Amino acid sequence: MSNFAGFTASETFTPLPDSLFRMLAELDDLNELRVTLYLLWRIDHMEGAFRQLCRSEMIEDEQFMRGLSEPELDSGLEKAVQRGTLLRVDNPDGGFYFVNSPRGRASAEAMQNGDWRASGRISQPPREIPNIYKMYEENIGPLTSIIADALKDAEKTYEPQWVADAIDLAVKKNVRNWKYIEAILRRWKEEGRAEKQNRRDTQASRGSDVTRKADEFFKRKR
Repeated sequence: MSNFAGFTASETFTPLPDSLFRMLAELDDLNELRVTLYLLWRIDHMEGAFRQLCRSEMIEDEQFMRGLSEPELDSGLEKAVQRGTLLRVDNPDGGFYFVNSPRGRASAEAMQNGDWRASGRISQPPREIPNIYKMYEENIGPLTSIIADALKDAEKTYEPQWVADAIDLAVKKNVRNWKYIEAILRRWKEEGRAEKQNRRDTQASRGSDVTRKADEFFKRKR
């Protein structure tokens, strides 16, 4: 077992329903607990009105499946469905799984009735937010108080992944100093990555009709 360095201030947190803690004494199967927590985490970090996870998507997550065999995964999913924490709509790929919440129940019903079909796009697990301070020390140089303050300011201005990518690019270019990294970030904000954000905003607006229809569907179920 590896030593855990502790939670960080920059990482995201996943809300868990209080009723899950009330049933902890009943959750005596580790596989069931693992898949339940995993589904709650993955689905909470998804975008869109309808949120579900297919069995094949779980299997493709190598980090999650480390130390967990497919029979153990299936056993955990089956027990979670029997308990009622998860819902399943069967399909040839092994079924879609939903959290048994008001939105999850409405989504499962919509799929069962043919009112909605899941896209063929494979969702990816949320990316781990990089520790830019550790990255700087390991790839650029000592973390002085001035550099630490500069990184802290950068975290407020840019996404942590931007800073990590800029550090990585500086290493590839063999220009290992903060001013170069800062220049990359400014350029991305003013030119490159701003354009990517605009494209994402355009794609989001194209999907607004689907979102509105989904919201209308969920309202009817209240």
